[in-house]
Amino acid sequence: MSTENKDHLGNIDNEQNNVDNATENSNESDTNVEEQLKAELAKEKDNFLRLFAEFENYKRRTSREKLEMLTTASEGVLSSLLPVLDDFDRALAQVEISENKEHLTGFTLISNKFSDILASKGLVEVKIEKGDAFNADIAEAVTQIPASDDLSGKVVDVIEKGYKLGEKIIRFPKVVVGQ
Repeated sequence: MSTENKDHLGNIDNEQNNVDNATENSNESDTNVEEQLKAELAKEKDNFLRLFAEFENYKRRTSREKLEMLTTASEGVLSSLLPVLDDFDRALAQVEISENKEHLTGFTLISNKFSDILASKGLVEVKIEKGDAFNADIAEAVTQIPASDDLSGKVVDVIEKGYKLGEKIIRFPKVVVGQ
């Protein structure tokens, strides 16, 4: 065989190796591309799930806020009417002491109607009485006075009534606590 033929055969072998290498590289690159696409798909699925969960949380939060807003929308108005309710209670106490009982009937009717309207809007009095154990979560201690052992740590006097709207206390009752 001549050198030219040997060179020609060597070139053919080299070309065959190059084709084999190219095929292997192509298979490897196809595998790499496929793996990259799978990784990208997994990443996008993860992003989608996170966005979906975030949107669900947003919907729940906004519906809860909307419900809360509807239940406490009148809080400002009701809070500003509480002093009027207190004045009615003081007026009723004074009229009961006086001799004029005709006024008592009128005041009682107006006070009851006003209280019923506020109750229909969700306003409820926070029940606390003399002798109850003091609870800082539902009452505000204005002062402490020396008291007997049986009134120690208990409510001695209720200075101002407290009210709640739904489950939220909008004005804490002001009390005197025994020491």
